[in-house]
Amino acid sequence: MKIHEYQAKKLFSSYGIPVEQHILCHNVDEAVSAYEELNMEKVVLKAQVLTGGRGKAGGVKLVKCKTDVMNYAASMFQMKINGLPVNKILVSEAVNIDSEFYLSFSIDRKNRSVIMMLSSEGGVEIEEVAKYTPENIYRINIDPFVGMPDYLARRIAFFLFDDMDLVGQIVQILQNLYQLFIENDASLAEINPLVLTKEGNLVAVDAKMTFDDNALYRQEDICFFSEPTEEEEMELQAKAKGFSYVHLTGDIGCMVNGAGLAMATMDLIKLNEGYPANFLDIGGSSNPKKIFEAMRILLQDDRLKVILVNIFGGITRCDDVANGLLKAYEDMHADIPIVVRLTGTNEEEGRALLRNSNFLVAETMNEAIRKAVNQSIKAG
Repeated sequence: MKIHEYQAKKLFSSYGIPVEQHILCHNVDEAVSAYEELNMEKVVLKAQVLTGGRGKAGGVKLVKCKTDVMNYAASMFQMKINGLPVNKILVSEAVNIDSEFYLSFSIDRKNRSVIMMLSSEGGVEIEEVAKYTPENIYRINIDPFVGMPDYLARRIAFFLFDDMDLVGQIVQILQNLYQLFIENDASLAEINPLVLTKEGNLVAVDAKMTFDDNALYRQEDICFFSEPTEEEEMELQAKAKGFSYVHLTGDIGCMVNGAGLAMATMDLIKLNEGYPANFLDIGGSSNPKKIFEAMRILLQDDRLKVILVNIFGGITRCDDVANGLLKAYEDMHADIPIVVRLTGTNEEEGRALLRNSNFLVAETMNEAIRKAVNQSIKAG
């Protein structure tokens, strides 16, 4: 689960991590009022959307007067960043930046530990630093049985500073951010940039956090922050119905029984130069109602040009799947082609049920995928 910058900063503040003054706004009038309340000549307007690349998309602006606040705020509220509308902006204190740093904690699954990344080259180009000068990024695995004690935090602090006042400040930030990360079952806690002001203070002027969905049952306060996107809503709906659903970027909707078959289906779609729109594993049940619900979820996605149903019947009975598809088609009036491959238990009965329907029936997986890709190309 992702949360907004303003939410992450609220958590930062509660753990003693310094952040700049800021006010959350939902419209232009609130942004103007926030500017007046902060009583500063310069402020930063920051769009609050659950995606990266805000700065490059025009979602972060330094402004110097009330008129500019009004104009830029109005522009931001009309903006979409990576397809997400801007419904909230943050009016923040413009700090006097002397230098910028990068700091994050995330999960290193290979080493079964938390990994801390630290760089003296923070800011919007951190990806370029990672790509072209990776030696400028320190990577330290944190032993879960040791954590972030004073001696380790101080040793890490000297990677960046030799001034003892700054060492003391970064030690506190390192320890508090690690505590926040662990206690709240986070999968990412990132400050980019962590700035050193000309007044000699370290301040987190941006904040990003994501949390382990599987641990949210014990994090009621974190659940309160949840603002699922449209795609995440679909994933939650699917989970409630007992499906595994992942939103992808293509236009061929996939309904498959079994995770391995679903992965193979997506691979073959790509091999045939098609683009899967989702991973949807309906599991081993052949209950027609379950097929109906899976189809309902797929048809919510208006990007789809074709649906591919790929069933290998073991526990799943192909005739039950066929009955569920016929029911779904009758009730939902799908207006896109649906390709169906049924193989396994009661496959002949299943195909017979679909033979005189509007479904495009295939006997093999390759045939089904070629038909689905061709339909996608045909639809343009």
